[in-house]
Amino acid sequence: MTAAAVTLCFLLRDGADGTEVLLGLKQTGFGRGKIVGIGGHVEPGETDQQAAVREVLEETGVVLQLEDLADAGSVHFVFPARPEWNMQTRLFTARLWHGEPAPSDEILPEWFPVDTLPVERMWQDADHWLPVVLEGGTVRVVVTMDTDNESVASSESLLG
Repeated sequence: MTAAAVTLCFLLRDGADGTEVLLGLKQTGFGRGKIVGIGGHVEPGETDQQAAVREVLEETGVVLQLEDLADAGSVHFVFPARPEWNMQTRLFTARLWHGEPAPSDEILPEWFPVDTLPVERMWQDADHWLPVVLEGGTVRVVVTMDTDNESVASSESLLG
């Protein structure tokens, strides 16, 4: 079974106590009730970058330009107990945009300091790769989830 193409985009800003990242409380669908990155599925005919721009607009009302996206790598999520959930996720960050984040039916956006991420309210894989991305790094990771579809069975960095 092939993995779904997905994008996540992390908006970053300078806050009073250091860098902050925009995350959101998922209101519907996959991941409901968790704090997640802003993003979603790549639609047919879209590039990963176009999907990231569209998803950020749909979920937060924020307008991004393609040229303001920075490539932050990829995470391949493997769900052995639910292979239909497998995702190939492209990651982006952005420091320039227009508008203020606003709630949508899908996401309640909130700014968090990057040094105190709400990992206890996020998917358990987040602390395996997200800090590197938020520090300006690039990741290529395969995360295999356990049979409970919640905990991480393994996380492997790919070189190159």
